[in-house]
Amino acid sequence: MTLPEFMRLFDEFKASSWDGWRTVLGRLTTDVREFFAVVGRGAGKSRIVALIACWFASRAYTRVAGEFIYVGIFAPDRKQAGVTFRYVVGLLKSVPSLAALIVAERADSIELSNGVVIEVLTASVAAPRGRAYALVIIEEAAFLRTDDSANPDVELLRAVRPALARVPGSLLAVVSSPYARRGILYQAWTKHHANPVSDVVVVQAGTLELNPAFDRRAIEVAREEDPASAAAEYDAQFRSDVESFIAFDVLRAATVDGRFELAPVVGQEYKAFWDGSGGSADSAALAIAHNERGRLVLDAVRERRPPFSPEDVIAEHAAVLKTYDIRDVTADAYAGEYPRELFRKHHIQYHVSTRSKSTLYSEVLPLLNSKRVELLNVPRLLTQFATLERRVSRGGKDSIDHGPRQHDDLANSVAGALVLAATDVPRVWWDNEANCYRRDYGITF
Repeated sequence: MTLPEFMRLFDEFKASSWDGWRTVLGRLTTDVREFFAVVGRGAGKSRIVALIACWFASRAYTRVAGEFIYVGIFAPDRKQAGVTFRYVVGLLKSVPSLAALIVAERADSIELSNGVVIEVLTASVAAPRGRAYALVIIEEAAFLRTDDSANPDVELLRAVRPALARVPGSLLAVVSSPYARRGILYQAWTKHHANPVSDVVVVQAGTLELNPAFDRRAIEVAREEDPASAAAEYDAQFRSDVESFIAFDVLRAATVDGRFELAPVVGQEYKAFWDGSGGSADSAALAIAHNERGRLVLDAVRERRPPFSPEDVIAEHAAVLKTYDIRDVTADAYAGEYPRELFRKHHIQYHVSTRSKSTLYSEVLPLLNSKRVELLNVPRLLTQFATLERRVSRGGKDSIDHGPRQHDDLANSVAGALVLAATDVPRVWWDNEANCYRRDYGITF
């Protein structure tokens, strides 16, 4: 049966309010192998994703003895995955013929008697390996969390396509609200929205088109506060005011292969920047750098991911600072006086930076572009730098920060250390033998 016909099995989808989704899903014919839905926030994506999962899971598949056929729903995080999984369970149990198929129910998967397993996972490139997928759904692809990959949606797609190829009639479905003009969602929209092909379907629809019951006043308020954001959130339009800040090629060129940390050198002056955290959500990060004849060298980084005790982390980072003979650390304005007192206990002076995070990023960009920087080979650092975004406010002012569901603690600390090293004023002295002035970095003038 078609998906609109399958929808009629469920009381939840019999109302006329789902007519918009019925029209969209009517395009899922048997010859479609990839389906991209660019839809507004609050349009009912999670319920529709669960419905598509149940549709594929209820089918009969040819398989060898002992083999399972998987229906995988990849979500950006555990919270999103939990919401979707509850919808899957609810839909299956609401129809007696589907409920009878359930053999085992676990925390994040359901096994059916036809040899199909529906599983909900957080996005991971390792998860699809070794499995045969009849259906892969990638939820909120525009907002996938990045850890060690600058392109998590691209890497996930590369991982799931071979798994889908093992099952005839399989489907890749990407259902997401739009964000910046990059990634697999935007690439598919650019390529196929105006130029449809038989086996790839791209649809685009706003929140009210798919869910007329959504609060219209909430959308109006959002438009008044931030028109660009509201156009993406509720009209399903890709944002034109968000762009990548640093090209990944620039970061690769600045990275020294095989260099993970540099040992301290006696007599070398080092600069340190600390990005603090309370230990529950963000990381605490420390970066150390020095200026070597005009080249800015990153010597060491430390990152402690939550959960942790701030006092323990500061003690650990203070010990690292002392190995580089550093007695002063600059930090953002996080937590006021609290980290200052903890660093003071370890005889480290704590200075609050006069530059904002956005300013630090603005100042480190020309240093990277001019090839004055030597970065350590730390993939997570490169990812955080690569996923920074430049946003233009309604007043025309730029701001630079991490994107949704992403972090920049390590990048912020490194940017701070490099900027401090770049602005370090060298000592000028007279060289009697050479009969000229010199700087500490060996530059004659």
